[in-house]
Amino acid sequence: MNSNLLQVRDIHTYYGDSHILQGVSLEVAKGEIVVLLGRHGVGKTTTLLSIMGIHPPLKGSIRFNKEEIAGLPSWDIARRGIGLVPENRRLFPELTVEENLEVGSKASQRGYNLETAYADFPELFDLRQRQAGQLSGGQQQMLTIARTLMGNPQMLLMDEPTEGLAPLIVKRIVEIVKRLASRGYTLLITDQNITFALELAHRVYILDTGMMKWSGTMAKLRSNREILEKYLAVSL
Repeated sequence: MNSNLLQVRDIHTYYGDSHILQGVSLEVAKGEIVVLLGRHGVGKTTTLLSIMGIHPPLKGSIRFNKEEIAGLPSWDIARRGIGLVPENRRLFPELTVEENLEVGSKASQRGYNLETAYADFPELFDLRQRQAGQLSGGQQQMLTIARTLMGNPQMLLMDEPTEGLAPLIVKRIVEIVKRLASRGYTLLITDQNITFALELAHRVYILDTGMMKWSGTMAKLRSNREILEKYLAVSL
């Protein structure tokens, strides 16, 4: 029986005349952590934006919970249970931490609410009356993840969640992702940080120039020096 929550098949996404994604396919099973790796500018963010309906593909299929979602508006995709943690965070800087969380709130049987958010992110409780624009980068990332969870999604798309963050904050992000996975959340994460992926990924995809070049388990990637050096410029 197919347990895939998300299935992306042969999607092609354009920005104007630029053909960004050229036949990208991937799948994510329920409860799985999948990391999409690749250098900057290879199409990782576009893949997430295509899934989320922000930059929908002109060709190909995206199925979530066995239903076709390619071409649907992003609000409908969010309503069906996909939440996006964007790279640029997109917080409301003039609103307080708590107001940002309330903006993202959606009633659900999952029951993620302010109490849950402050339990998961205790650092935000003490800052709840501070404007989001006054937070540090790490605090803003915590708030962005918490706000997305307030929408009670089944699946989280996380775009470069560790970029520009101090090692201590990256460690905190790892803890959060592991906790979410233990609760049954499904996660698709883009990143350039191979160490971050090593900590978390059940499986890995590698994207290069808009095309999927490799996929497999983290253990297989560790042992494939040629792939690591060619597409990620690292060796383990």
